[in-house]
Amino acid sequence: MARPVLRGLRSAMTGTSTKVLVIDDDRLIRRLLRSVLPQRGFIVSEAETGGAALKLLQSDPPDVIILDLGLPDFNGLALLRHIRTETSIPIVVLSYTNATGTKVEALDGGASDYVTKPFHVDELAARLHVAVRHRLQRQGAAPVFRNGELSIDLVRRRIKRGATDIRLSPTEFAIVRLLVMSAGKVLTHDQVLRDIWNRRRNIDYLRVYMRQVRKRLEVDPGNPQYILTVPGVGYQLQTAD
Repeated sequence: MARPVLRGLRSAMTGTSTKVLVIDDDRLIRRLLRSVLPQRGFIVSEAETGGAALKLLQSDPPDVIILDLGLPDFNGLALLRHIRTETSIPIVVLSYTNATGTKVEALDGGASDYVTKPFHVDELAARLHVAVRHRLQRQGAAPVFRNGELSIDLVRRRIKRGATDIRLSPTEFAIVRLLVMSAGKVLTHDQVLRDIWNRRRNIDYLRVYMRQVRKRLEVDPGNPQYILTVPGVGYQLQTAD
């Protein structure tokens, strides 16, 4: 029996086209994405092997990559790390593997996001757009984050929820800054510990700080709408999309 690939297909036309390279040896997956992604603002190119993908990256670089980990000629995680050493193009992993260890390894290896099969096309498209926006932000877009009543201006170091100014300690602000610069992307525990404390602290220490940050930013810290926990993996700052 064939494994299900798609749930919740819905048409949604978008304006500007974004070039996406689909690296997947599953012909049905490639056909599906070739059919539905253009309706959501993407121009699709395909590669069924890692070798073919590397050639396309040289001849026709995309704006974003969809990478399956089960390729016939490459270990998917090894290919991910290789691509990341050559380019900053965002990579969204699309895989049947749902193991937490694999997700963490992929995100630590440079993936912008990780989506498991079966998947919603609209969710995948949204994550692709977020990955592209995140890259543009890192390349110089104004580092201001807005979602609902929450506004975070990293240049002025000013955080507001509605009309209320929010004050943070230097470490709390460093965590928020890291989340904003990766808005929409899952940050692993190790990434946060490395960037904030150079790995001199453990996950329990990080969790204490995340609770403090949520108390300041969230209306209901017990039911957060901005900073979400990805169980066993890390944290994600929700975008307005």
